[in-house]
Amino acid sequence: MKKMTAALVIGAVAVVTAGCSSSNGGSEGGLPKTGVAIYKFDDTFMSSVRSAITSAASGKLNVDIVDSQNSQPTQNDKVDLFITKKVKAMAINPVDRTAAGTIIGKAQNADIPVVFINREPLADDLAKWDKAYFVGAKAEESGTIQGEIVADYWKTHPEADKNGDGVLQYVMLKGEPGHQDAELRTKFSIQAIEDAGIKVEKLAEDTAMWDRVKGQEKMAAFLASHGDKIEAVLANNDDMALGAIEALKAAGYFKGDKKMPVVGVDATEAGKQALKDGTLLGTVLNDAENQGKATVNLLSVLAKGETPTKENVGYDITDGKYVWIPYQKVTQAN
Repeated sequence: MKKMTAALVIGAVAVVTAGCSSSNGGSEGGLPKTGVAIYKFDDTFMSSVRSAITSAASGKLNVDIVDSQNSQPTQNDKVDLFITKKVKAMAINPVDRTAAGTIIGKAQNADIPVVFINREPLADDLAKWDKAYFVGAKAEESGTIQGEIVADYWKTHPEADKNGDGVLQYVMLKGEPGHQDAELRTKFSIQAIEDAGIKVEKLAEDTAMWDRVKGQEKMAAFLASHGDKIEAVLANNDDMALGAIEALKAAGYFKGDKKMPVVGVDATEAGKQALKDGTLLGTVLNDAENQGKATVNLLSVLAKGETPTKENVGYDITDGKYVWIPYQKVTQAN
């Protein structure tokens, strides 16, 4: 009899618990359930954004952060899972920015607001639905700042013109082919140098896929082909710049008077350490903390069914769609 009574009590508790769970309507522990899909967890910059999201969400949202493993099909499956779980809102750092249209279609059909992070969708895709947003930075701005850092160095260090021809011979390490940040950083960094009145000559350019090891390999190949003709190294992010520095060290640079101006983007902790060491000339702060915070603020507002404004999100919203987080120049001076 006691066993039967105990079983009935347990069963009653289970029913009550199940009833509470289903009545939460996308909430757990009193906090709205949201989903975040990162393009890959081992990307240095996106790891910082992920940490910022986790920190900002504390006490505000129940966030399920998943790894898309640099696979768009995998990420699409993660989006489907968020929809099945009936999250109140989701944030996506797309593997392929051109796939945003498909994700927006899925979100719209389920009426789940979606915020894209860091990798900007095509404008036409983002315009498809009034509950689709973007949080990130303008890639052309980071390229311009990179170019300004190199131009300032060139003008104040006459010895940087190794062959005395008045032309800056450079090599470029790019992120993945076709990626908006890679293309715009590459274009605008060189444009900024030319706008400063400096003639340039590209000795080599290759993709290193945002990766430190690949950056080292590509830089070693550049040195094998061009040696001391190289007068500056521009990289689309810090990881590739740090890889280039390792290859330069192996070739005898950063010893005595043998230097090489190298610039990156992101201002990662490793990048800032290289600045202190004097091996990285400069970088550009890609503000992971504010990207993460703005994403959480947007998700929180959307999860409540409210319309995002500067007042409830805490950031300017351009064209009712875009939250732009400014880049900042980072050198030894600051």
